[in-house]
Amino acid sequence: PSIILWGPPGVGKTTLATVLAHHLQQPFYQLSAISSGVKEIREVIEAAKVQQGALLFIDEIHRFNKGQQDALLGAVEKGIVTLIGATTENPSFEVNSALLSRSQVYVLKALEPIQLLQLLHSAMQQDVVFNTLPIELKETEALIRLSGGDARKLLNLFEMSVQAVQATAGEGAIIISDDVVMK
Repeated sequence: PSIILWGPPGVGKTTLATVLAHHLQQPFYQLSAISSGVKEIREVIEAAKVQQGALLFIDEIHRFNKGQQDALLGAVEKGIVTLIGATTENPSFEVNSALLSRSQVYVLKALEPIQLLQLLHSAMQQDVVFNTLPIELKETEALIRLSGGDARKLLNLFEMSVQAVQATAGEGAIIISDDVVMK
């Protein structure tokens, strides 16, 4: 079924859509409601007509007006595309009722501190830059608190902290503590 992913910024709505598309191995189209209109929607629908089971991911779907959302309706109803919409706004108020009735809404919540810590450790091990640096996490409370459960914000804060310490640490260990983050 078509789905709407509703949650705050940085909780993984776009990542989840990409993982679903990769797992299902279906043709995948991605649009942003900020920069796309009816023309782009129709182009995707035409391309999807010759493919079986195309997925259409629309980021910020709440920014589409009624006409833009209506342009999707026939293709969703006929199964030409399976819609994956992402929104930070309550879809009950921002997505038209016809699309909403053909979709399952999933509510995503801000990430918990333990999940954010796991993300930091993954970034330190897997990121091509971070994994080459002698980074030590001494304190993480400020990073976690300032991120507000937003993974993207956490990684940006972490990167800025690493760069700030790196600029003053020279060749030594890059120690990330709350006082560094709060500067």
